[in-house]
Amino acid sequence: MRVTWKGGELSFRLDPEDEITGTVSDGYPVKLAVNSCEIRGIPSDAHNDLWAVAAWTVVAPWTRRRITFDRPVSHELAAALHDGWGVEAGPVGGPPRTPGPTLAISYSGGADSVAAAAVFPEAPFVHFRRVPHSRVPNRWPHYRSDVLAKLAARTGRDVTTVESDLEFTLAEPRPGYPEHHAVMVGALLHADRLGLGGVGLGYEIGSRWLGGGRYLHRFTPDNPMWAPHGMWGRLFAAAGLRIVLPVGGVSEAMTMKIALNSPLKAQVRWCLRGTSGPCRTCGKCLYKELIQAAVERRPMDTPITADRPVARKWQEPPPYGGQEMIEYGCARVPGIERTPFARAAGYLKATEESTSWLDRCYRPAIEEIPEPWRERAERFMAENVGFMDEAQATRVETWGGVG
Repeated sequence: MRVTWKGGELSFRLDPEDEITGTVSDGYPVKLAVNSCEIRGIPSDAHNDLWAVAAWTVVAPWTRRRITFDRPVSHELAAALHDGWGVEAGPVGGPPRTPGPTLAISYSGGADSVAAAAVFPEAPFVHFRRVPHSRVPNRWPHYRSDVLAKLAARTGRDVTTVESDLEFTLAEPRPGYPEHHAVMVGALLHADRLGLGGVGLGYEIGSRWLGGGRYLHRFTPDNPMWAPHGMWGRLFAAAGLRIVLPVGGVSEAMTMKIALNSPLKAQVRWCLRGTSGPCRTCGKCLYKELIQAAVERRPMDTPITADRPVARKWQEPPPYGGQEMIEYGCARVPGIERTPFARAAGYLKATEESTSWLDRCYRPAIEEIPEPWRERAERFMAENVGFMDEAQATRVETWGGVG
């Protein structure tokens, strides 16, 4: 793979061994649509290693043996690429980047992201906004990135909005991030200007420790995407920008509770389709309504019925992606038998007692937060959530029958 930056335009050329269909870090197949993208409004003097990592978040799925950058990278960065992916990177010879003192939040506006922002109320935001690609038709016109950007601007925080068409580099399964970490291209390329040493994301216990939606039902302490000792964690650290998960030890129920109790409550928006509010008809709205209803101890308020396509997976037996939250919701929502989750509730037979561990914070998630920001996160969790006892922590560590 050969990559070239011209201003904010990234172009890349596949080597003979590279492939049009590749896999992202969690094993999901993706097909390449186009070999260029643009990141708008970025500084021109970012450190070479930052340019390299930003490019890697886009081209990693299709790169097999080597990557040639258009500027020299540090030995440390080249070693991280080799150790993590077995890829030879060059040219090598640039100095390593010195981390700054500041933590920024990669801010999407969803409940998990807002919860991460609540842990660090002084942190600036970097918001990624999708814009159309000049060479690729928009196959997802209902995605309202303009609404999300406006909501981010109303938070009162210092917000840097970065616009990019990089999601259109994917032909299949649909427009989206080539790697999950591509959402951080703005934080990477603004890191020197903002003095960043870390970037915080709203990934919670399900994504960090319980496998997330694609790893079904298993404990993942060595999660390749979000563990500090994983390949991506080591790569970002080599570029002087640590990945920080402020809410990595708590469930989506707790991030929902934190977000709805925060000063940013009015700006919370997990739906990608709605304009004046959530659309209430998409699968994400259904899932988040289950969680919010469970947190607020009320019946669900949704027009979606069990026969709708977005509810189909909940009519089948488990395992489910995000199963811990389905269990949590089914155990707490009054009248769950009259909702699209009735069959799931029957299969799972969860109770408040069996899901009580999801009301607490898993302490190892705090211990892996880099030291400059660990104390603040620990204090927040102690004051607002509380920590799991040994038996509850064991529930995390035996999730999916692994222990």
